[in-house]
Amino acid sequence: MSVRMVGAVLRRIDSWVYRKDGTVNRARQDFFEVKAKANPKPVNGVSTKDVVIDPPTGVWARIFTPDQEIMPEYEAEDGQSEKKLPVIVYYHGGGFVGMSPDVVVYDKLCRKLSRAANAVVVSVNYRRAPEFRYPVAYEDSFKALEWLQSAESQEELPNAADLTQCFLAGDSAGGNIVHFVGCMAAKSDIKPIQLRGMVLLQPFFGGEDRTPAELNLNPPVLSVERADWGWKAFLPEDADRDHPACNVSGPNSMDISTLRLPPVFVVIGTLDILKDWQMRYVKKLEKHNKQVRYEIYVGGFHSFYAFEGNELGERALADVVAFIDSNMALD
Repeated sequence: MSVRMVGAVLRRIDSWVYRKDGTVNRARQDFFEVKAKANPKPVNGVSTKDVVIDPPTGVWARIFTPDQEIMPEYEAEDGQSEKKLPVIVYYHGGGFVGMSPDVVVYDKLCRKLSRAANAVVVSVNYRRAPEFRYPVAYEDSFKALEWLQSAESQEELPNAADLTQCFLAGDSAGGNIVHFVGCMAAKSDIKPIQLRGMVLLQPFFGGEDRTPAELNLNPPVLSVERADWGWKAFLPEDADRDHPACNVSGPNSMDISTLRLPPVFVVIGTLDILKDWQMRYVKKLEKHNKQVRYEIYVGGFHSFYAFEGNELGERALADVVAFIDSNMALD
């Protein structure tokens, strides 16, 4: 099935799930968002388990651990070889209103990332809009870092997990979350966690202005109307798209000038209606002298890396892994 045919199917499903009154038919959504159970036995070299990271809210995460046989060895202080793995905290996309770590597409994506990067991936199931509007997704997502700081996390993470080599990553709405959690972390004491980098895959940003991409592109995935619906569901009811959660480079946006952010990698696709907003974000980081790298993928539509058998997506994943490897501390 071609990408455009898949896009047409997704748009039809959206019309059945996302109501005109701003609510979500969760029963239909759960039917179409096929789930994958956690599996302690390695599948494609990676095992998984689900853990509740915040009992009062029920926020949970799926932990992906690469099989011991593919884990790289490092030299321990006592001269013995041991195996250490970076930790990637991943935030899924879905416009703040859909998806979860156990949906098949994200189970597969995080499994591939875990194996390719030889990393423990903690994929966070933050609560979704419109039932839980801004700023709940950010608060839930930051709880993942607080959980990693806790004694409870040490009982659930593999012994090889190295919190001094931690990365934030996410796509679409999850990329938006990466920015805000990274800023929250920069204002907080997150020891023993050390953030080494932030990966934003086609982050979900926007604003009241219509950009050239929004006006001129006819993409197979994610329309302007669908993006607008997501913002209306997520933002405070009296807010417009120039709210700082949406327009991260606008006049109302957060001041990041004094924040010590880790290196940032932004993935941008030429067929994504959000590409102009993403470039504005890159320019803002550059303006404030933040270390940022971006790659533009010709022919990349929104979420292109999540489609199997996609050479462009494989290249993007390889670039993400290269960014992680290049920002691992050597000390």
